[in-house]
Amino acid sequence: MQNPIHKVLSMISGRNVRALLMGGQACVLYGAAEFSRDTDLALLASDENIELLRVALRNLQARRIALPPFEQNFLHRGHAIHFRCYHPEALGMRVDIMSVMRGVDPFEHLWERRTTIMTDTGGSIEMVSLPDLVKAKKTQRDKDWPMIRRLIEADYASQENPSLQQVKFWMLESRTPKILFELSRRRPEHIESLKTMRPLLSLIQTGDRDGVELALDKEEKAEREADRRYWEPLRKELEELRRRKYSIEEEVF
Repeated sequence: MQNPIHKVLSMISGRNVRALLMGGQACVLYGAAEFSRDTDLALLASDENIELLRVALRNLQARRIALPPFEQNFLHRGHAIHFRCYHPEALGMRVDIMSVMRGVDPFEHLWERRTTIMTDTGGSIEMVSLPDLVKAKKTQRDKDWPMIRRLIEADYASQENPSLQQVKFWMLESRTPKILFELSRRRPEHIESLKTMRPLLSLIQTGDRDGVELALDKEEKAEREADRRYWEPLRKELEELRRRKYSIEEEVF
C-alpha cells in the first residue's frame, strides 16, 4: 500500500474513527486491482464518530473540495462527502466518505462482517467484507462491473477448501460463466435452493451458455438502472445547492 494512503488510514484509525475501507483501495487488498489513487470510506454517521473524523481530517490538513457540505444529514441521505489532504505525507490524496449506500446494509452490519488486515508496522486496516464490497460496486459506472468480476474471480482462485457460505456467495454473485458452470458440476445440490434468488442458475443447470451471457447482461442493466434512479434525487439536491450558490470553495477543518 502506498505511503500516502497508509497515512490517511493510520490517522483515521488512530483517532478511533469507526470507518471501513471500501472502493478501489479495498479492491487492491482483495487482489482485484493494481492501483487506486483515492481512499473511499464507509462511515458510522453518529455525532461522536463524525467529530472524531473531523479531528483526523484536521490532522491530515484536509479540505472539502465539492458539494455537499460536511453535514450529518447529507450523509444519512446517501450523499458522498469529498475531501483532499494537504498533509506532506498524504499530499493530494482524495478521501471520499459515505454512510448510506444503495443495496448495502446499515453500517452496524458492515462493521460486524468487516475484514481486518494487519499491516507490516503492526497496525490494522478495517475493510468492508468482500460480499458487501460487491454489493457496493453494483452501480451505473462502467468501471465497476469488470471489477466485480475480478473480485470474485480472485476470491474463487484463492480458496482451496471453500465454506458453504463462500460457495453460495460465488453462485449468487459471480459474473464469470466458467465459474458458475464449474460450481454447478461440483456443488449441484446448492443450485436448486438458490434459483429463486438468482434465476439464471436455472440456465446453468441446463448448460445454456448463450442464455447465461444474456441473463448476466440483463442483471447488470437492471442494477445500473436501479442505481440511476437512486441517484437521481440526490443529484437534484446537489443542483439545488449550486443554484442557491452554496459555497463550493475548499472547506478547511
